[in-house]
Amino acid sequence: MFVSSPEVAIPTLSIEQRIKHVVNKARTSARRVGRDPAQIKILAVSKQKTVADIRGLLIHGFRDFGESYVVEALPKLDVLASAGCTWHYVGVVQSNKTKRLAQHFDWVQSIDRIHVGRRLADARAELSTTALNVCVQVNIDDEPTKAGVSVDQVPDLVEQLQQFPQLQVRGLMAIPNPKAHRDATRHSFRRMRELFEKLQVQTSAHWDTLSMGMTGDYEIAIEEGATMIRIGTALFGPRI
Repeated sequence: MFVSSPEVAIPTLSIEQRIKHVVNKARTSARRVGRDPAQIKILAVSKQKTVADIRGLLIHGFRDFGESYVVEALPKLDVLASAGCTWHYVGVVQSNKTKRLAQHFDWVQSIDRIHVGRRLADARAELSTTALNVCVQVNIDDEPTKAGVSVDQVPDLVEQLQQFPQLQVRGLMAIPNPKAHRDATRHSFRRMRELFEKLQVQTSAHWDTLSMGMTGDYEIAIEEGATMIRIGTALFGPRI
């Protein structure tokens, strides 16, 4: 048995209804396991969405947005430069894009190679006096076609990244196998939480982010310890 089709945002719902639906389900999931809902940040994944779509969430208090494609994202970042947004890059990091990521983004959640970390740090040193927030992407289910570092390589990569003062290593990010049974997905999220907590004792006070859970599985992710969920479809509606 596989996971049922991911929860989708019904196109006829208003943006207010979609936001209320996601927020209420996130709060319920947190309270179900005795967590404070305020501990969970909702990252609105705005890839393939327009500036107008993003403004629709801005007026409802959203400020954290996630993008996966540098070329698509930069015009949006430019138009919304005065909106007070925090921009997270959640896509695959290509070496030739690191300078633009370091210049324009506040977070890069998908580092899985020290080479990429070094290039981001070098570029950030040239372009900004503040550190770039980063997460290590973990290939928690060892999928051969998915980006991310294997579980056993995470501690070394985290340690190496902490040597760069231009990077603030905040935590871990993962995308479990979307075709897995819900119990398997829960197990993957639980393994991520255990890894996150294990590394917490040997990292800085800024180690505070476990980014996992998307439209189809964010309730499970929250129950298993996510501090940040990445929601696109359920907030913005289906991508066309």
